[in-house]
Amino acid sequence: MPAKSIHKNEYSVLLRRLRALRTEAGMTQVDLSAALQRPQSYVSDVERGSRRMDLLQLRELCNACGQSLNEFVDKFEQELGQVRPTRRPPKQPLR
Repeated sequence: MPAKSIHKNEYSVLLRRLRALRTEAGMTQVDLSAALQRPQSYVSDVERGSRRMDLLQLRELCNACGQSLNEFVDKFEQELGQVRPTRRPPKQPLR
């Protein structure tokens, strides 16, 4: 069974990019939560990975930080290129 995405290196890159998105915009969690009209705990939960977002929520978060979703994905993909993805070793054929 494949590993859940939250246990992959790629997911930790995503969380790192989410935090960087906010800090590069010069925003605190409180600032971002106000822009999103959500509690500060929402932003904290997202950045820690205890709350997952759908694509529309990610787009809203990016826009609140002054970045397009495309820009965010480009930076994410660029950073992923520098991180070795988590992969399971290939299965040995049955004999």
